[in-house]
Amino acid sequence: MTLHTRRSLLAIAAAGIGNLMLPKALIAIKAEDLPKPDLKLGLFSDINSSYGSTNYIPAVKEGIDLILSKKPDQVICAGDMIAAQKIGLSPAQLDAMWDSFYRQVLKPIRTAGQPFIFSLGNHDASSIKATSGYQFEADRAAAIRFWQPQKEKLGLNYIDSNGFPFYYTALVNNIFWLIWDASSAEISAQQQNWVREQLASPIARKAKLRIALGHLPLRGISRGRDQPGEVLNQANQLQQILENGDIHAYISGHQHAYYPARLGKLDLIQLGAAGSGPRQLLMSNQPPRQSITFLDIYWQQREIVESSYQFPGAKQINWNNLPNSLPSRNGPLMRRLSNRSSIF
Repeated sequence: MTLHTRRSLLAIAAAGIGNLMLPKALIAIKAEDLPKPDLKLGLFSDINSSYGSTNYIPAVKEGIDLILSKKPDQVICAGDMIAAQKIGLSPAQLDAMWDSFYRQVLKPIRTAGQPFIFSLGNHDASSIKATSGYQFEADRAAAIRFWQPQKEKLGLNYIDSNGFPFYYTALVNNIFWLIWDASSAEISAQQQNWVREQLASPIARKAKLRIALGHLPLRGISRGRDQPGEVLNQANQLQQILENGDIHAYISGHQHAYYPARLGKLDLIQLGAAGSGPRQLLMSNQPPRQSITFLDIYWQQREIVESSYQFPGAKQINWNNLPNSLPSRNGPLMRRLSNRSSIF
């Protein structure tokens, strides 16, 4: 199948024509059948356990071990690395959770030499506002205490890090990364203006690929999470900002279910939970499962190939078994027609 044909089929999906009977070769590309990519990205999200816990379930280690075994060029996390967002957790408890994250997750990744790109989730440093300041100010202060000393140790070429660790941009291996603070449903007007400025910058325009990363998604995909507060407010406006900035994909977590969708001009890479509490997709009878994801990038072919693995067992998720569409409350969401995505 030619690149032109794949682009045509992607355009059909973007126009909202779903539930097509597609040739099997278009959909099911097995990871072991792929040639060596120019870049490999390892993605995970939502690894936390119950409130205050400093432990991770075995699936988290299994997922991180699989990521490291593939020797990716970058490792990306879409948030919820610790189990905060509970009033009454002390600074010592918050610091202990971040120390545990460092020992069990971040240190192995950095010891292997992979750059680490992350967004903060609602259980890391929620941006929900109170009458005065942030409702979880202690969580945000703890995130600063942990991440500021790590900032120059993550292997990132920062473009704008004034808002680090909550929002920042970086250029890594010709990918322009835009990380915004989607740790609650509200992306402020100030931050939206910052996003526009960053995406209009010469560095962003010259990058081979532009990807946005945040915790909450633009659309709900899982049972119990397709509701206000669990997805980004002003989603249509935010989508337009990303599209105008030629963002190829928005990577998110929070829904605790894996679903690769197409929304307008955007690929939505909605990561499953690697930790506790996986959820079922909307209108799906398949059991919930922990998962991690890889993106293989081929510059010459201008193509990205996506593959995900469920745990326990590290079995590749069959693209054919994912629903063709989901009835999100903010509008139907179409699964991408193939795990091969063209970089326009």
